[in-house]
Amino acid sequence: MTLSLFDQFMSPVLLGIPLIALALTLPWTLFPKPTPRWLANRLLTLQGWFVNRFVYQMFLPLNLGGHKWALMLTSLMLYLITLNMLGLLPYTFTPTTQLSLNMAFAVPLWLATVIIGLRNQPTHALGHLLPEGTPTLLIPMLIIIETISLFIRPLALGVRLTANLTAGHLLIQLIATAVFVLLPLMPTVAVLTATLLFLLTLLEVAVAMIQAYVFVLLLSLYLQENI
Repeated sequence: MTLSLFDQFMSPVLLGIPLIALALTLPWTLFPKPTPRWLANRLLTLQGWFVNRFVYQMFLPLNLGGHKWALMLTSLMLYLITLNMLGLLPYTFTPTTQLSLNMAFAVPLWLATVIIGLRNQPTHALGHLLPEGTPTLLIPMLIIIETISLFIRPLALGVRLTANLTAGHLLIQLIATAVFVLLPLMPTVAVLTATLLFLLTLLEVAVAMIQAYVFVLLLSLYLQENI
C-alpha cells in the first residue's frame, strides 16, 4: 500500500524512454506566441496583463540592477506554475515533486545571487554573517550559524516546493481511495467525502500557483539583499 501511494511520484518510462523529458518540454508548447498585430485575442491579452502585473509587483522593491533578472524570474514562475498545474490532471506526472529537479532550479539561482553580492559589494555581503553590536564571545558562534543559514536557503527552496506538492498529491489520492471504498458501503458518507475531495482539489490548484510564486519571490528577496 505504501509503495502504491508513492508510485505516482516515480518518473514514468515508456519503451525505455523517460517521459520526464516530455513533461519538462510540454509547458513551453502551451503558451501562445505574442502577435505583432495591434489587437490580440483574449488569451494573449490576459497573458500579457498577468505577466506585466507580476513583473511590476515582483521588482517594485528592487533597484535597477535587479531588473535584469525580470525575464528569467518571470519565465521561471510561468514554467513552475504550468508544471504544477499539469501535474493535477489525471494520468500525468509532476516533475516538481522530484527534489533533484527543484534543487537544480534553486542552487544555481541562489548561488548566482550570492556571487553577485560578493562581486558588487563584498563588505556588505559578508556583513550579513555578523550582526552589528555582537558580543565578542558570540562572534565565532554567530558566524557559524549565519553561514549555515546561508547555505540552507537553496535546500529550503527545493524542499518547500517538493513537500507541499507531494503532500497535496498524497492527500488527494488517499481521499479519492476512501471515496471508492465507501461508495458501495456508505453512499452518503462517500458523497460527503467526494465533496471534501473537490474542495481539496481546488486548494491544491491554489497551492500549485502559490508555491511557484513563493519560490520566485524568495529568489527575488535573496537578490535584493545582494544588489
